[in-house]
Amino acid sequence: MSKLLLKGGRIVDPAQNIDIIADLLVEDGKIAAVAEAITADAAAEKDVSGLIVAPGLVDIHCHLREPGQERKETIATGTRAAAAGGFTTVMPMPNTSPVADNPAAIMYVKDRAKDTGVVHVYPIGAITKGSNGKELAEMSAMAEVGARAFSDDGRPVASSRMMRLAMEYSLITKLPLIAHEEDLLLVDDGDMNEGYMSTVLGLKGNPKAAEETMIARDIILARLTGARLHVAHVSTKHGAAMIREAKEEGLKITAEVTPHHLTLTEEAVKNYDTNTKVNPPLRTPEDVEALLQALKDGTIDCVATDHAPHTIEDKVIEYHFAANGISGFETALPLLYTRLVKTGKLTLNQLIDSMSAAPARIMNLPAGSLAVGCNADIVVIDPAGEKAVDCEAFYSKGKNTPFDGEVLTGWPVLTVVDGVIVMENGEIKE
Repeated sequence: MSKLLLKGGRIVDPAQNIDIIADLLVEDGKIAAVAEAITADAAAEKDVSGLIVAPGLVDIHCHLREPGQERKETIATGTRAAAAGGFTTVMPMPNTSPVADNPAAIMYVKDRAKDTGVVHVYPIGAITKGSNGKELAEMSAMAEVGARAFSDDGRPVASSRMMRLAMEYSLITKLPLIAHEEDLLLVDDGDMNEGYMSTVLGLKGNPKAAEETMIARDIILARLTGARLHVAHVSTKHGAAMIREAKEEGLKITAEVTPHHLTLTEEAVKNYDTNTKVNPPLRTPEDVEALLQALKDGTIDCVATDHAPHTIEDKVIEYHFAANGISGFETALPLLYTRLVKTGKLTLNQLIDSMSAAPARIMNLPAGSLAVGCNADIVVIDPAGEKAVDCEAFYSKGKNTPFDGEVLTGWPVLTVVDGVIVMENGEIKE
């Protein structure tokens, strides 16, 4: 019987509304007790006094790139990056090569994760075959082998008729559709947020309306069908407002926001750093403030990294031709702790909830709580620990981050998966 005893930490568990100084005992991969002064024979003991003990982080939107894009990331490297960032559960998007649009592809990801991964991996299946928007994928069959949601992320489902059919089909599985909201005709190959800054920089603009019109369409279709809709990487003030209204109406809609859309504006593009090129693009300060308020009031349910690793060749190139995305696993927690919690914009409880209990609840995952009997998936955070981001030290193959060199606090120092320590003080335990 394996035991792990964490002594004297600040236990923060929003799922139980707990914020106390206590010990936490793990036995055989489960939370066995949370109380003062626990003693346990033959337990591996860790003094975590002065540290925060929270449920392992859950990321419901990331890219592990395998199969087919292993030059950018693998399930092995990606899950180690996740563990380094305090994540114990991740959901990879299906825009691999080939696209994960069938049961065999879902099983491949699960098997590779079992063989080479170090955190829990729950695959997302494609909505349409090849994510080409023309023909529905085998959603029911993928659900039977373990897909936990469906998305054509990276591409929108452009056809309203196809999205309606997908929503109706999804009712059979009772699983959500994760919508990449983007009208490609309005985007028109834009590079950054359309506005004054894009004009000054001479970069082609991507208007907010390209995202907002698709959010509006899918809210209407969700009303029509009764399907569960999860809106990916919301980036605009008016998009958040529409989601708020839909929730007030009682529609089955949830939403996420990324760390970069909460902490960066279009101003970050001024130096033409391609690490700031993301989809949807970085928006205005007004949008960032609206997204933060939406996260605080529950309109936006959770934070998701949209971890998107790329090779140096994908990013060290002219801005227009650079790939979209940030390698986000290893910076998400300290970035948000530093920029939002330390500045009083978000409470610690709100941050932990948005990165653990809330995403687990949305996707019905066995994660996000330190209640007795739950899986012992835990992150220990040092609220005073301070260091600079060093992309070259990332476990991820993707070194593409606009935060390289930035000094952050609130780094994870221990990651526990099913009661086993997989990361300690930044080192992955093999």
